[in-house]
Amino acid sequence: MATDMANAPAVQERSHECANNENESTKDENETVQTGETESLSKRQRKKLLKSQQWEEQRELRKQKRKERKQQRKLERQAQADDGVEWTGKKRLRRSAEPSSLRLVIDCSFDNLMLLKDVKKLHKQIQRSYAENRRTLHPVQFYLTSHGGQLKQIMDEINKGWVNWKDVHVKPEAFHEILSKDDLVYLTSDSPNVLEELDEAKAYVIGGLVDHNHHKGITFGRAQELGIAHAQLPLGSFVKMNSRKVLAVNHVFEIILAFLEKRDWQEAFFTVLPQRKGAVPVGQEDKLGEGNDEEDSDEDSDAEQATSEKGTDSKDQSDSRQEDHIPLLNQSESSERNAA
Repeated sequence: MATDMANAPAVQERSHECANNENESTKDENETVQTGETESLSKRQRKKLLKSQQWEEQRELRKQKRKERKQQRKLERQAQADDGVEWTGKKRLRRSAEPSSLRLVIDCSFDNLMLLKDVKKLHKQIQRSYAENRRTLHPVQFYLTSHGGQLKQIMDEINKGWVNWKDVHVKPEAFHEILSKDDLVYLTSDSPNVLEELDEAKAYVIGGLVDHNHHKGITFGRAQELGIAHAQLPLGSFVKMNSRKVLAVNHVFEIILAFLEKRDWQEAFFTVLPQRKGAVPVGQEDKLGEGNDEEDSDEDSDAEQATSEKGTDSKDQSDSRQEDHIPLLNQSESSERNAA
C-alpha cells in the first residue's frame, strides 16, 4: 500500500506529461491542417482572406479617421454659421429662408372633370410644388383649396404623410371662401392681362387641372364668373419657341418662386425651362430649333418629379431634379393647364 502511494505522484506526473504532449501534438496537427487549407485555397480565395485580415488589423485606424472627419465637419458647420449660412443636415447647406407674404393657391375644384390618371398627375405636380416651396429662399404662403374627391383619396392612399406637411394650408373650402376677393388674381393664359410684376400682398391662383385641352378657357371663365382679377405670365415677352407652350401646375409655381428670388422674368423662365426644345430668349429667334409639338404636355411631371418627393412629408425632398422630359406651356390656348 505504501509503495502504491509513493508511486502515485510519479504516475500523475507522467499522465500530465502525456496530456501535454497530446495537446501539443493536436495543436501542431491543427496548424498543419490550417496551413494545408490555406495552401489549398485558390489565388482569389487567398487574396480575399488577406484583405479580410488587413481589414481587421486596420479597424482602429478607420475609427480614428472617422473621428477626425466628424471633427472636421463640426468645424465647417461652425464656420458656416459664422458666415450666416444655415446647416440643414447632411445633404446640403443653404442660406436662411426669408418667407414671402405672397400667397400661392392651387385651385383643386376641377376634380370631377379629370380621369383618375390625370388626378394622379396633378398629385405629383402638387408634391413637386410643395417640395420646391420648402427648399426655396423665399417660400410663399401655400394653399390647396377645394381639397377632396379623387385627389384626397389618392393622397390618402399613396402619400399618407401629406397630413404632416408643413407650411401649407390644405382646405376643403373654395379659395374665394377663405381669401378676400380683392386680393385674388387668377393666373390663366386666356387672360388679356399680362402680369408684369408680382404684388406680394396678393393671392395668385393656379388652376389645378390636367385636362389635355378638353376644357379650354375654363379657368378664365371661372375668374370672370367670380368677378376676380386675372392675368397671364409674361411668357411671350421673354420666350420664343416654335412648339406649343404648355405649363403644368408645378411649372407655374416654380417660375413664381424663381421670380421672387431673381426679380427677373427671363431668368425665372429659363431657370425652370432650361432644356425645353425650341425655347430661346426673345431676340434670338434665329436659334429656334425644332420644337417638340406634343399634344399631351401634361405628361410633364411624371418624369421630372424629384425623389424628394419620396419624402416630401419627412425630408422635404428632395432635392435633385430627375427630368427626362418637361413639356412647354401653351400660352394661347391652354388656360386649363393652370398656365399664365
